[in-house]
Amino acid sequence: MFKKGSKLYSIFTGACPKCHQESMYVNKNPYVLGDTLKIHDTCSHCHTKYRIEPSFFYGAMYVSYAVGIAFAVAAFIISFLFFGTDLMTSFIAIVGTLIVFMPIIMRWSRNIWINFFMSYDPNLVKDKS
Repeated sequence: MFKKGSKLYSIFTGACPKCHQESMYVNKNPYVLGDTLKIHDTCSHCHTKYRIEPSFFYGAMYVSYAVGIAFAVAAFIISFLFFGTDLMTSFIAIVGTLIVFMPIIMRWSRNIWINFFMSYDPNLVKDKS
């Protein structure tokens, strides 16, 4: 399910959506805030261009909203239903969760967005190996 060749692998690891051989990001750690959204121009393995067109990743903002809502709902369910906190504490848990996971949400949103437009190609891996 999370092995090379699946969209989930590319989404969760930030790997090249075409060959899955390297990270799209300059720094693999999303918590280096200065480098959170810095991506390479192309994949050094298969030469896939990540910036398909100018402002390509603006569409990821829509995905980011949905991913943020998913994190907020999860934080609410965990804090309110499992721990039995009041609504104000649940709200604080939601805000805290969104702040802590902001770099991951931004990266996953970009990864999901680019995977809408590109698919894994096993021939690229065989050709370059």
